Amino acid sequence: MKITAAVSRGDTPSPALEQLELEEPRAGEMRIRLVATGICHTDLHEHPGRHSPHPIVLGHEGAGVVEKLGEGVTGFEVGDHVILSGNSCGQCPSCKANRPTYCDFAMPLCFGGQRPDGSTSLDGGQVHSHFFGQSSFATYAIVPQRTAVKMDKDLPLEKLGPLGCGVVTGAGAVIEALKVGYGDTIAVFGTGGVGLSAVMAARLVGARRIVAVDINRERLELARELGATDCIPAAEDGVAKKVRAVTGRGVDFSFNTTTVPEVHTMALEVLAMNGTAGFVAAPRGEWAPKMFAMLAGGRQLRGILGGDAHPGLFLPKLVDYWRQGRFPFDRLLSFYPFAEIDRAFADAHSGKAIKPVLLIGEP
Repeated sequence: MKITAAVSRGDTPSPALEQLELEEPRAGEMRIRLVATGICHTDLHEHPGRHSPHPIVLGHEGAGVVEKLGEGVTGFEVGDHVILSGNSCGQCPSCKANRPTYCDFAMPLCFGGQRPDGSTSLDGGQVHSHFFGQSSFATYAIVPQRTAVKMDKDLPLEKLGPLGCGVVTGAGAVIEALKVGYGDTIAVFGTGGVGLSAVMAARLVGARRIVAVDINRERLELARELGATDCIPAAEDGVAKKVRAVTGRGVDFSFNTTTVPEVHTMALEVLAMNGTAGFVAAPRGEWAPKMFAMLAGGRQLRGILGGDAHPGLFLPKLVDYWRQGRFPFDRLLSFYPFAEIDRAFADAHSGKAIKPVLLIGEP
C-alpha cells in the first residue's frame, strides 16, 4: 500500500515527506495506522546517520490503531489503540527477566533499520524501516508485536506516543532503575522531556528534595511547577556546591540527561555518601570519573536505558498516574502537523519545544 513517510537521507536539516510502498505484515507483525508520534533527541542524532543506515524512516514514539494482524499475533485485535516502544527479541535472559531495554540484540533491532533477516518493509527494501521496531514518522508502520502496548480507547491517543521513549526513560530511571523512595533526595541535570519526566516521577514517589539544574530559566520554572523543590541555574558558579548545600551533605541520587563531560563530573560531585549517579547519555569526548572519590564515598555510576522499564508493564502505570492528575506529562508536549516536520525538528534542535509531537492521522 502507498503511505506518506518522512525519510532521512542525511543531506537535509530534517526528514522529507515522500510517498513509499509499504508491504503487508509478516508473521508476528501488525500494521499500525499512526495517529501521532513524538520527536526524540535520538531521532535528531540519527537523521544525519549516526548509527543507523540510510535512507531510513525514523520515529520511535508512535501511537496509533491496529489495522491488520500478521500470522500468529496474539493479544491484539484490529481496532486496538496502542503505544509503540522499543523492540526486543523476547528470548534472551534480559527479555525473560522483563528487562527488554537490555535485550542482547537491542542495538541491531532498534538501530539496524531492518528485520533480523535483513529485510525491510519499505519500497521493496530500498528504504530502511523498523527503527526501534516501528519507524513511526509515517502514516502507517509495520511493527513487531513486542513493540506495541495496548491502551484504553478513551485515552487521548495523540498525547500518548512520548510515553514510549522520552517519558518512560525519565520516569523509569527514577522509579525502576534508581528506585528513588519517600524521603530521598535527587538532583536532575537537564530539564528537557527526560529530565522533567524524572522530576515528576520524583515528586510522585515522595522525594523530599528535588533539585533541578539547567541553563534555561524558563525550563527551571516549569520544573518547579512540576515538582522541583530547588532550581539552580547551570550558568552560575559553584553549582555542585549549591546542590550539596540543599541537604548539607549532598543528594542520595543524581540523574544526568546531558552529554556534557563537566556535568557528568558534577553529577558525581553532588552525591552524598553511598549516592548513585544515573545517566542516560554518554559524555562527548574524553571523560573519566574520579575513581578515588567514588571509592572513598561508596558512590556508584549507573547507566540507564529506557528507564530500565518493561513498557508493557510500566506504561499502563504512568497512564493511570496521569488519569489521577499525579503525572501531567502532557504539559511537556507541543503539537505540529505532520507536513510541518521541518519546523518541529527545528524547534526540537533549538529547545523551543520540549517534546514536539507530530499529528499524523485521526484517532
